[in-house]
Amino acid sequence: MTNQIPRIGKSAPLFEGDIVKFDFRKKEILYDHISLIKIIEKKKWTVLFFYPRDFSSLCPTEIHSFNRRIKDFERADCVLIGCSTDSKYTHKAWMERPRTKGGIDKLSYPLLADPSLKIASSYGVLDKEPGQALRGTFIIDDQGYLRSLAVNPSYIGRSVDETVRTLQALQSGKLCPAGWRPGRKTL
Repeated sequence: MTNQIPRIGKSAPLFEGDIVKFDFRKKEILYDHISLIKIIEKKKWTVLFFYPRDFSSLCPTEIHSFNRRIKDFERADCVLIGCSTDSKYTHKAWMERPRTKGGIDKLSYPLLADPSLKIASSYGVLDKEPGQALRGTFIIDDQGYLRSLAVNPSYIGRSVDETVRTLQALQSGKLCPAGWRPGRKTL
């Protein structure tokens, strides 16, 4: 059971919280804080994606698919954030563990901790019974408006390619036909 999902074209629910990220310069995993307000102040787009649980079998397939496409998000001047209802400590432990032992290694984007369930709830993706998020993907523009959303059940992985394509289409500001890609004709 989920709460009502935010609406496209309306302000995205504001969020802030603790994140875990790998600092490639310092070669260490760090705790930090992130806020949608600060991202908007920097005039950046945001892709916020929710996944059910750390240390699961399906979630790493998506987490690594997003990581492989990080350059596409960076070129789009977009902050990519993964979020689950796990704690920052669980995120860190998962990131510290090698992939060969059920971990996810170092990522090029942060994982947001939502143990209070408030963020998942405000985005309408909280599955209350298990206390975890569904697989929700939200694209927020640089003004803080929700421009796209997709929600899958916990047992169905999403297409990261489609997330990137949708972000690029939204940023084009034009009518984009089915299957449109950058460089192709718009309507």
